Amino acid sequence: MTSRTDRRPVRLAGTLAATAALTVVTASCSAPGGGTESKGPAAGTAVVGIAYEPDSLSPLLGYGKDGNSKIFDGLLTHDEKLDLKPALATALPEISEDGRTYTFQLREGVTFTDGKPFTARDVVFTYETILDPNTNNASRTELDALDRVEAEGDHTVVFHLKYPYAPFAERTVLPIAPAHIAGEQDVNSGDFTTKPVGTGPYELVSWSKGEKLTFKANPDYWGGAPKIKNFTMAIIKDDDVRATRLRSGDLDGAILPPNLARAFKGEGDETYAAKSFDYRVVTLPTGDKVTGDTDIRRALDLAVDREAMVDSILDGAGKPAYGPVPTDSPWFTQGTERAHDLDAAAGILDKAGWKKGKDGVRAKDGVRAAFPLWYLSGDKLRQDHALAYASDAKKLGVEIEVQAGTWEVIQPRMSKDAVLAGGGSPADPDFDQYTLLKSSLAGDGFNNMAHYDNPAVDKALEKGRRSGDHAERQAAYDTVQRELVKNPGYTFLTHIDHVYVVDDRFGPLTTQVEPHDHGLASGPWWNIEDWKPAT
Repeated sequence: MTSRTDRRPVRLAGTLAATAALTVVTASCSAPGGGTESKGPAAGTAVVGIAYEPDSLSPLLGYGKDGNSKIFDGLLTHDEKLDLKPALATALPEISEDGRTYTFQLREGVTFTDGKPFTARDVVFTYETILDPNTNNASRTELDALDRVEAEGDHTVVFHLKYPYAPFAERTVLPIAPAHIAGEQDVNSGDFTTKPVGTGPYELVSWSKGEKLTFKANPDYWGGAPKIKNFTMAIIKDDDVRATRLRSGDLDGAILPPNLARAFKGEGDETYAAKSFDYRVVTLPTGDKVTGDTDIRRALDLAVDREAMVDSILDGAGKPAYGPVPTDSPWFTQGTERAHDLDAAAGILDKAGWKKGKDGVRAKDGVRAAFPLWYLSGDKLRQDHALAYASDAKKLGVEIEVQAGTWEVIQPRMSKDAVLAGGGSPADPDFDQYTLLKSSLAGDGFNNMAHYDNPAVDKALEKGRRSGDHAERQAAYDTVQRELVKNPGYTFLTHIDHVYVVDDRFGPLTTQVEPHDHGLASGPWWNIEDWKPAT
């Protein structure tokens, strides 16, 4: 964990949870020096700064697919411990003995923020639209098991599956869109993508692209009107700038790299460290002569010093990553840990014919062991991971040129250039591993960025997805993790704890074990609608 000898005690989330939330900020109420002196209306506002901006606010296009979107509700949602609980449904689903039919009873009297009633028709519309191949939803494969969904009256919905899909209930946290609005326009480009209407605790007031999203509380929310009446999500991509604005009092809270969070001392702030499944990873594109070489991949996997990254980059707020599953998860395969062993790494390349030249860089058959590695501009954690990875590779005789860019610059290069990427989902191993590793998804947006192609992994992923037996699923994901040792198309580096600093006028808050999405998606404000700030 991050050292807090000079800070208030860190509050840690100790149980599993997954969310995909939207968070926002309005006028700041903190004093520039970090104290609690009010500069504005303190009781009804909240200010948070995040690093990432959503592409769309439509759940039909993937927004909020893991739940807790604030504008919308799913049939189910998660509590602090990642347990499923009812939201728009009145109870957890009734599941048939064969595991292929899920029946939900819906709440009555729920309305969208335009006053129109929520019914089973909206649920059917949402799922059918996402499954439509004409809808630009890159996460459609997550609903592969769904055959059809039907309404039985206004308050009962029945899902019929093609095969028993063990985590299907987790997929019903997906936000529900209003058929009477979204169904009357182009699903991919209509106004609903930027001017959404939902049943959630908050509604969108405005969205200034690249700057902020402003929200207000839904006074008629079925779960009770939030006491935080206004908040705005400030989009601040640069970590240092986000820290500066938090220190100046422009923000009430923010996600920060651990070493920047540590600098916030004194009264008026609380630091929260949330455990996560979030990993940092280097993609090694299969089609490139260097990064696609199995011996290069295996050697880099041993040459990287993960423990040093945890200590120096994360300030102890994380753990080494050997695959998509954290080492403290019950889904982790014991024995797949890889020790830092530069001599063994060098031995692999020597044996494979990758010989060092006069410049210290290895080559084989006229191909130099060199490639570029891109990271997202302004992301200090990714930058530091990329530089450390390049430094470790240099000791091995592999030359890596680290470059920064926006996603607009990086995405067209992903099929041939390495990228310092991130991912992770705690709800079920299928959710992240399938899209990360399935060969058929190579090049599908940000799915399978490395174009990884391993028939044994493909087979195991399908078995893990289609089996309803826990032991069979465990064996399938064990196979995946062991195959990643043999042919690591990605170099997994660390699993990071998400660190947040928040003005303590909001009282003691909680966090969840989080997915890759952070700041935007979760944080201490995962349940902001339940906050009871001091007046």
